[in-house]
Amino acid sequence: MILMVSVQNLEEALQALKGGADIVDVKNLQEAMVGSAHPHVVRDVRNAIPMDRHASVTLGVVPNQIGTVAMAVYTAGVLKATSVKVGFMKTEYAAAVETLSACREVLDGFDTKLIGCIFADNTLYGGLEPHYMNKLAKETRCDGWLLDTLTKDGRNLFDFVREDELKEMVLEGKEAGMSTALSGHLNIKDLDELARINPDIVGVRGAACTKGDRDSRVDWEAVAEFKRQLDMRLTGEVNVYDATPVASGNGASGANGASDSGWVVIDGTGKTCAGIIAALTEQISQDSKSFVEVVIPDVLNTYDVIVWAETRNHTIITQRKDPAGFVRMLIQP
Repeated sequence: MILMVSVQNLEEALQALKGGADIVDVKNLQEAMVGSAHPHVVRDVRNAIPMDRHASVTLGVVPNQIGTVAMAVYTAGVLKATSVKVGFMKTEYAAAVETLSACREVLDGFDTKLIGCIFADNTLYGGLEPHYMNKLAKETRCDGWLLDTLTKDGRNLFDFVREDELKEMVLEGKEAGMSTALSGHLNIKDLDELARINPDIVGVRGAACTKGDRDSRVDWEAVAEFKRQLDMRLTGEVNVYDATPVASGNGASGANGASDSGWVVIDGTGKTCAGIIAALTEQISQDSKSFVEVVIPDVLNTYDVIVWAETRNHTIITQRKDPAGFVRMLIQP
């Protein structure tokens, strides 16, 4: 999991960066329920942040005007945003497909990633229901998706979608090789649930602001504390599961491909959890007879692979730590 902080201007972006945010996400909270920042704000933020750091753009709730939305997405590409989020509320599924497909087309030639977004509380507004998220993102070749909320009455993401449902959605997204992001009035108290779900990205606004008030300003110390708490769960310092023993031992070395021991090794170091699970899914779909050894760099990704294997009826034969501290898991399809 990495941390995305929503900002409205350059000053907030620099505060988020100072606090350790992995992604600075530019949006406009004053425009309707949530809208897009002015292009000059996006430009200033992108120019101030090193290119190896993520600066994304949120368009918010987009209108049912395909050309207008596609033009906004194209602008995000021109401005070299890391990603652009396109959100749907009161939109028919077919119209959302048409809009995102047009957005996919205009981003050809840009490095900007396309992120589809549905709001978990859309049922309050008669909008597109959240369970369509994976289907919509896959059908329109999105690079990832975000599930967020719109309501400002104190409820958050977990008031609208259960933890187990979110976990299954995230696993499905990762199997498809898409990045998965969860947001929606999330706070430090939600981190245990979030860690068990293990999306690629956790997005916050209020939790990163002075006194936890999303209408105030982003404060670097609040960002740093949220990031610290998130990382404690990522490393296992805070255990959000019942303990699962991992035996010590010397793991075999190897990269992706057949190892000397006669099984396939998938090296997950340097990969996101989505990348690991997508690689496992592709390997097993092509060869359902070979054993697969996967190298996993952190605790939360280990639990994700366990859940993925169990729900897909694969068998975990062994699980051990190698000298580098990485988990090596042997899976029989």
